[in-house]
Amino acid sequence: MSFTYLKQLPTPDEIKGQYPLSEKLAALKQERDQMISDVITGKDNRFLVIIGPCSADNEDAVLDYVTRLAPVAEKVKDKLILIPRIYTNKPRTTGSGYKGIASQPDPEKKPDMLAGLIAMRNMHIHAIEESGLTCADEMLYPENWGYVEDLLSYVAIGARSVEDQHHRLTVSGFDVASGMKNPTSGDFTVMLNSVYAAQHPHHFVYRGHEVETTGNPLTHVVLRGAVSKHGNSVQNYHYEDIMRLIDKYNQMELKNPAAVIDANHSNSGKQYKEQIRIVKEVMHNRKLSQDIRDIIKGVMIESYIEEGAQKVGSHIYGKSITDPCLGWKDSEKLIYDIAEMHI
Repeated sequence: MSFTYLKQLPTPDEIKGQYPLSEKLAALKQERDQMISDVITGKDNRFLVIIGPCSADNEDAVLDYVTRLAPVAEKVKDKLILIPRIYTNKPRTTGSGYKGIASQPDPEKKPDMLAGLIAMRNMHIHAIEESGLTCADEMLYPENWGYVEDLLSYVAIGARSVEDQHHRLTVSGFDVASGMKNPTSGDFTVMLNSVYAAQHPHHFVYRGHEVETTGNPLTHVVLRGAVSKHGNSVQNYHYEDIMRLIDKYNQMELKNPAAVIDANHSNSGKQYKEQIRIVKEVMHNRKLSQDIRDIIKGVMIESYIEEGAQKVGSHIYGKSITDPCLGWKDSEKLIYDIAEMHI
C-alpha cells in the first residue's frame, strides 16, 4: 500500500469535549450567526467585512490582531459587521508549502495533525474570548468541519474546492453563511451550480456515516477574480461583472441572491495595496445601482499587523507567511472608509 497509517485521530466530539466552548460564548455565536444570516437574507442592511490574515500562522499575533479589531467593530457596528479571518487551512496550488496551522502548528517543523486540530480549535476559541467576535475560516478539508462547527460564523469554499462534490454536499449541512468562490477559471456557472447544490438537501457518506442534509439557504457566491489561459489575473469585481452575475442569478432558482467581493487574490493580482482601491470601487458601484446594492453583501480583505509578506523563518511578528496583506494602519482606515461609504 502507498498509505502509511501514522495514528488514529480523536473524533470531533472527543476534541470538543476536551476543549469546550462556554455557554456564554455559544450564545454569542448564535447571536452573531443570526446577524450575518439577516444580512444575507436582506433583513439587515448592514455590510459584512471579512478581514484578517491570509493564514493564521501564529496564535499570539492573530489574537493581537483580533483584539485590535474589536474596538473598531464596536465603533462601526451600526453599519458594518466585522468577521475576522482566521484561516487555519491553506490550499497550495502545487501541493507544497505551508498548509496552515491545522496541519503544522509550527511552520518550521513537520506536520502534526493532532496538535494541529487542537491548535486550530484553541485559536478560534481564544479569538472569541479576546474579541467578542466569531470568525471565518476556509473549509479546505470537509472532514475537519466537526472540529470547529460550533465556533465559526462564516465558512469559505476556495476556488480549487468549489467544483468538488464532497465540498458542495458538506456545505448543504451547514447552518451558517457559506461563500462559494468562483473557480480559478472564473466560470460563473460552475460557482452558481455549487451554490445550487449546497442549497438543496442531499444523502451521502460523511466521516464513515450515511447522512442526510436539509440544504443551506445561506450559501452565496464570492468573486475572487480569475486566471486566464495565459496565466494573467482577470478581475471580476467591476460594475459589468456584477450585472452579469445578477443576470445569471436571475436565470437560476436560488435562494437569497448574495455576493461577497474578495478584494485580493486574482482581483488584485496579489498586489495587496490594490485592495483599498478595489473595495472603494465596490462601495461606489453599490451607490450607482440598487440591484448591485441589493446583491453585494460584503467584502473580503487580507490584512495583518505588518503589511506585505515574509518567508517562513523570518520571524517578523504579525507579518503574513503566505500572500501579502494590508498592514494594520491601512486596514483600520479602510474599515472606517467602508462604513462612511455604506448606504
